[in-house]
Amino acid sequence: MQNKGPVSEYILKHYKHFNAAALVDAAKGYEKHLAEGKKMLISLAGAMSTAELGISLAEIIRQDKVQIISCTGANLEEDIMNLVSHSHYKRVPNYRDLTPQDEWDLLEKGLNRVTDTCIPEEEAFRRLQKHIFKIWKDAEENGERFFPHEFMYKMLLSGVLEEYYEIDPKNSWMLAAAKKNLPMVVPGWEDSTMGNIFASYCLKGELNPSTMKSGIEYMTFLADWYTEQAEDKGIGFFQIGGGIAGDFPICVVPMLYQDMEREDTPFWSYFCQISDSTTSYGSYSGAVPNEKITWGKLDINTPKYIVESDATIVAPLIFAYLLNW
Repeated sequence: MQNKGPVSEYILKHYKHFNAAALVDAAKGYEKHLAEGKKMLISLAGAMSTAELGISLAEIIRQDKVQIISCTGANLEEDIMNLVSHSHYKRVPNYRDLTPQDEWDLLEKGLNRVTDTCIPEEEAFRRLQKHIFKIWKDAEENGERFFPHEFMYKMLLSGVLEEYYEIDPKNSWMLAAAKKNLPMVVPGWEDSTMGNIFASYCLKGELNPSTMKSGIEYMTFLADWYTEQAEDKGIGFFQIGGGIAGDFPICVVPMLYQDMEREDTPFWSYFCQISDSTTSYGSYSGAVPNEKITWGKLDINTPKYIVESDATIVAPLIFAYLLNW
């Protein structure tokens, strides 16, 4: 193990019990998993891109400490929005005190609130829209079809956004992923802002829905990728939050094992979930890892960790440990 930096040393010294200890155990388990030559999937739910997780996640990508990402459409686009319009974001530290009228005033100013941070409509959504529409349209006219993240990669790698950069580009995880052509799945992309915009062009007859590859195609891609990459070792699963970003990719193992009847498919070989969701009333996000054994996702012996805490605090600390910061 390489020498650890001051952040890592701090958590090793102070994080001894409860969720703090679970954080350290999960970080050590992740490190051991990679040291054994196994690959890792990271899933991103919530608003982690707007929380600027890219500051640490981009370096995780550059150092090959993740081999595939599953994320919501919001996380896919919001990292790029932060890249090109950061100075126009507005922090609202007193968001708990806002009245309905205060919220309406933000709407009229084109400020879409995510907890304590407002994303600027004009500088973020519309700035991307004109560029991504051209890429969508060009593909359609050429008879080409791509996944949502592939269109985003094309836009980033084309350089058309560089004039707008407002943060250090090394802190954009999407730019790091595009440069590596990192495999990705984006389930439910349609409910993102760019997904809504794409649908609006389809409604207006300017684009065809088939130009965008579908969620089923994402699943079949993931099935092939898992089959090729897992070998007999399995892939690790590092889940930030819950929801579709985690539920969609984790299901590929029981699909291969049960529905495809490939009984030699290895289970996910590491599992960690960071979530503050409580375990109750059928909650997927709050389900303890052992429940996943019954669904054929995890093995009895799969290392399992759950850190019941705020992912905006926990994930950067685990990433710092992996990066020896």
